[in-house]
Amino acid sequence: MAFVESPVQLLNVLEWAYRAGRYALPGGPSGGSPGAPPGDARPLRDGVPRQPGRRDITPLAGDLLVVVLAPHDPTTRGQLRRMAELARDQGHRVRWEEARGGPGAPFATVGSLAGPLRRARRVVIGDPFSRYVQLLLTLTRARELVVVDDGTATMEFVSQLARGERLVRWHRPRSAGGLGARELLLAPVSASARRKLTPNNRRSVEVFTSMPVEPPPGVTVTANDFAWTRATYGPPRLTRGTDLVGTSLVETGVVDPERYLEAVAALARAHGATRYFAHRREHPDKLRRIASGLGLEVVRPELPLELVARRGPIGRTVVSFPSTVVHTLPLALAGTGVSVAVCDIDPAWLTEHASPRAEDFLSGVTGTARDVRRLPYASASTT
Repeated sequence: MAFVESPVQLLNVLEWAYRAGRYALPGGPSGGSPGAPPGDARPLRDGVPRQPGRRDITPLAGDLLVVVLAPHDPTTRGQLRRMAELARDQGHRVRWEEARGGPGAPFATVGSLAGPLRRARRVVIGDPFSRYVQLLLTLTRARELVVVDDGTATMEFVSQLARGERLVRWHRPRSAGGLGARELLLAPVSASARRKLTPNNRRSVEVFTSMPVEPPPGVTVTANDFAWTRATYGPPRLTRGTDLVGTSLVETGVVDPERYLEAVAALARAHGATRYFAHRREHPDKLRRIASGLGLEVVRPELPLELVARRGPIGRTVVSFPSTVVHTLPLALAGTGVSVAVCDIDPAWLTEHASPRAEDFLSGVTGTARDVRRLPYASASTT
């Protein structure tokens, strides 16, 4: 069973299943070059690929049940539904759970999943910080646990696991007065999940990631090179311009909104960008200011950016702030001629509410990115 709450998590479950299936075949990886699409993979319409003439069904097909713990956010739900179609096309079973549909929804969801979860021999999760997932982990008897990428949060998860710390998202400031009432209530669940995610002689733990991580003792790290994405889509048509990639650093309270907009404007001027690929969590008011005030075409992708970029068209240069895509896009776009650049976050942009860990974490995201070009801080004076 796999539990996902975001489109990127579901994409990485598909990548993990593709790799696991290929390596399960006699002789290891099989079939063609990484960039060659299987059959006709041209899109039928936005977000939904044409049924391939020759389906690449792995030995895991039909054996993997993907459970979507649906969030409230309509943009995320839309991307998840399209990703669920792709998962079904690969032969995987998908179960959509309105896990947050009302006061009784969590109890109904956990109750309905308890039986299949206890029987599952392998459990795959996309967000070890999720309280929902942590609760489900208390029920599993699986001998194999796999954590797939939920973006750069994977880096913090592995670090906290290695240090034996409580699992806390990097952008959340820690209360000076200790745990709040909700955290105290859920502390036993979080502690149980951390124990489940620590390997022992009865249970193995694998992290399937494209992030640079140092695994704790006993944890297996498997590299995610986006082989499924490259085998299914592209290579893309390239435009002559530059595309900017948005982040949710403002929405998570890390970066001041005015400083962020100034930096976007400066990057657009300096690099001749005309398009802005919005993060699914970016607020509509902020995006309206980017479109009307800065004159950029705001694109709301219907799929994770790795798939959108691989399908194209995409700019010859893609510029991002520190985020997941500075690690994943060079892999997904390998061999296409696209250059990925990252603009550092000036510490002066951080809000007073930002976590003390924010500056070091964001610097680490940039510093560990491979095959990207680093840009200096963008400011209003940039020309």
